[in-house]
Amino acid sequence: MDKTSKIYVAGHRGMVGSAILRRLASAGYTNVITRTHADLNLVDQAATVRFLAEEKPDYIFMAAAKVGGIHANNTYRAEFLYQNLMIETNIVHAAWQAGVQGMLFLGSSCIYPRDCPQPIREDYLLTGPLEQTNEPYAIAKIAGVKLCESYNRQYGTQYASAMPTNLYGPNDSYDLNNSHVLPALIRKAHEAKIRGEKELVVWGSGQPMREFLYVDDMADACVFLMENQISEGLFNIGTGEDVTIRQLAETVMEIVGFEGGIVYDISKPDGTPRKLLNVDRMKALGWQARTSLADGIAKAYADFRSHAA
Repeated sequence: MDKTSKIYVAGHRGMVGSAILRRLASAGYTNVITRTHADLNLVDQAATVRFLAEEKPDYIFMAAAKVGGIHANNTYRAEFLYQNLMIETNIVHAAWQAGVQGMLFLGSSCIYPRDCPQPIREDYLLTGPLEQTNEPYAIAKIAGVKLCESYNRQYGTQYASAMPTNLYGPNDSYDLNNSHVLPALIRKAHEAKIRGEKELVVWGSGQPMREFLYVDDMADACVFLMENQISEGLFNIGTGEDVTIRQLAETVMEIVGFEGGIVYDISKPDGTPRKLLNVDRMKALGWQARTSLADGIAKAYADFRSHAA
């Protein structure tokens, strides 16, 4: 991938896609193409095939997806399975038809079994049952990984897959019904502080452990893989460190400046007990995350306030 390569970023308005755009711009890439959902519905096979046949990009960052937190995943199960399957199937097949040289498919750490050993290695994929609350989304993402593997094996394409841990940062969703745990906590803590409340309600028991990666670090890892011609395989992207939801909530409260207490709503699901990625493969290639959790949350909170004002 060189500075004049034609690069298509699918899902450029999302949190990950917009971070990849920022990273490409900062690195001096000058031929990046995008399409909004209004211009191109990636669920539409004919439209996707036509677009890639006409544009013929050299490389694709496949960040387009229907995403959400536990509530959204568990409520809109059909949409999460159907839309994500269609998006990745359409792009991978049309990319092969159009002669696209390289692609990076972006998934999620939820592809791994619910109770697999920790930290989670890439070869733990398909070794046990999935977490039920996000099983449809996970199945769709597993299918995407296998699509890339299968096209590589049968047609000689160079399509790799990157599985990030829990992401957060600029352009995140702060919708309390559909967001992930970290942006939800940021919004809840901010609003509780503004209203002068004494308690912050946190879903679940507070005991599950989660790993969090600032989205600009994720984008840096994606560009790193493409620049280093990593043409196939599955790569975990994370920090290699995790915290309990309780610790996360306490850190968010400190950064936001909310001085009340925490109440745990145990009627809400905890999800997977622990989900820490083994990131040895990326470290062996020479990449590791640089943004600490506290620094990342401070940046995310500043971004939230800039949009909430």
